[in-house]
Amino acid sequence: DVLLVTGPVTRNMREALERTYAATPAPKWVVAVGDCAIDGGCFAGSYAVAGGVDKILPVDLHIKGCPPRPAEILAGLLALLAMAEGRR
Repeated sequence: DVLLVTGPVTRNMREALERTYAATPAPKWVVAVGDCAIDGGCFAGSYAVAGGVDKILPVDLHIKGCPPRPAEILAGLLALLAMAEGRR
């Protein structure tokens, strides 16, 4: 399973994100899609933003961009799959 986070982690959604992660069966991956998910983007420093996903959960893949192009998202996911295949 893949948990794609596409925006900043807000204070009021932090618990929901943590619960979703806990409810997702292993094996699982967390992917931060876009600058907002990576470090808060243009919302960084806001009182409502807890930060990027990696401050809350372990992130397996960061896909940069604001927003990232669909081809970049696909390339990142394919690289993640290839890495997983290499572990088997």
